[in-house]
Amino acid sequence: MLGAAAENESGQAPSKRSAVKRAFAEDGANKTHVGGQALIEGVMMRGRYNWAAAVREPSGNIYIEEHDLASGKAKNKWLYWPVVRGCRAFVESLILGYKALEIAAMHAYGDEEEPGAKAEEVSANGAISKEGASVENASCVELADKHSRFCESLSEDKTEDSAREPMTESPVVLTGEKAADETSDFSWKNDFGNPDEAIDALGAQRSLDIVVETNTAESGVVEPNAVEPGAAALESDETRDGDDSGFGKREMAISMVLGLLLGVGLFIVAPAFIANVLVGEYDDKTLLWNVVDGIVRIVVFVFYIWLIGRMQDIKRMFSYHGAEHKTIHCYEHGLPLTPENARSFPRLHVRCGTAFLIMVMIIAIFVYTITPLNGLIAAWGVPDGPAKLALVIVARILLMPVIAGISYEITVKWAGSHPENPLVKVVLWPGMQMQRLTTNEPDDEMLECAIAAMQRVLEREEREEAARA
Repeated sequence: MLGAAAENESGQAPSKRSAVKRAFAEDGANKTHVGGQALIEGVMMRGRYNWAAAVREPSGNIYIEEHDLASGKAKNKWLYWPVVRGCRAFVESLILGYKALEIAAMHAYGDEEEPGAKAEEVSANGAISKEGASVENASCVELADKHSRFCESLSEDKTEDSAREPMTESPVVLTGEKAADETSDFSWKNDFGNPDEAIDALGAQRSLDIVVETNTAESGVVEPNAVEPGAAALESDETRDGDDSGFGKREMAISMVLGLLLGVGLFIVAPAFIANVLVGEYDDKTLLWNVVDGIVRIVVFVFYIWLIGRMQDIKRMFSYHGAEHKTIHCYEHGLPLTPENARSFPRLHVRCGTAFLIMVMIIAIFVYTITPLNGLIAAWGVPDGPAKLALVIVARILLMPVIAGISYEITVKWAGSHPENPLVKVVLWPGMQMQRLTTNEPDDEMLECAIAAMQRVLEREEREEAARA
């Protein structure tokens, strides 16, 4: 196994193996339930009791925000049944992912000027200089002066308001916006665009349930590294909700709907249309039709990932994805969480969610093939052409929860708990290959973000374990 010195147990330098072989061979002994997700300039980690997002701000500081996770098993036990739990986990991951991406977008693209730095300076000749730029127009000088006085007045108002409110002695630790004991009903009209409301209605997942619990005594977890003053900023939910960021409930709902429509169009409608053109009517050659449809879907997915991976922002996000994997590798090997230790591990990981997405597409071929759709077509007398193709597409959309549930049982519950099984390596191989596209090598700053999020989750785990002891 690779350690901080990147040497194996015999003290020899590791052999040059492929990233996939390294990921299987160097899977740490301390399996963890903690999982994560890459964000815009950051990483989100989630455990049993909370999830935390760490985002690199333009100033270079790391912003950390954490929220509680409350199990809904007591209220909705049926959501934890086999197959059904896969659908629930998938929906929860989407909701938490959107919320984490919203946090990242708010802090990754903020004002790049240092706090307290002068925004403008007026030179002797009346020109305005701002980071080396100058403007000689007198009207601009007057406008800048008014803007400066206006900002000063706002600052004075904030100071007065702060003086009236007592300051807490320690930073505020963020929790979910809804208390665990609240039982208000979920409203599609009012709460669809609010991830916290949807999470509460579903009953947020406490654990990824990928593998057995980690033995904390053997994990070798050390105290979190010291962070420079101001490097980890915290803010209350009220402050964040009141921020005029332009990304509220309506925008969140629109983005979720558009993302859903894009996914349905790219990975269900387009492959079905292409299969219909290449093979003919669905009920004429059902098996061949489903195989072609599945192959086209996988090709479209791979090309889509490859294409967006050419974008600079997405390329950096894929590097944060690699940082997440390296950090989890480091923890599973019982090493102190430092960039130096994490850097030596492979960027691929056997328990990555990418394998789940690939498995969904493979399982879909089998589920669609055994579904007695031809009987419905014959019984209803569906004519050839657009009507029959539309029925096939609708059936595929309705079967997606079943496919997701089966894929979860295979890739997460079974394969994730038995990584040493040779058959597991065969099952996970396609997903491991996809990680070559969805992960890049991170730099130390990216590793620092992943470690900061991981440490916040581990701190909560340790506190909960201590309270139960």
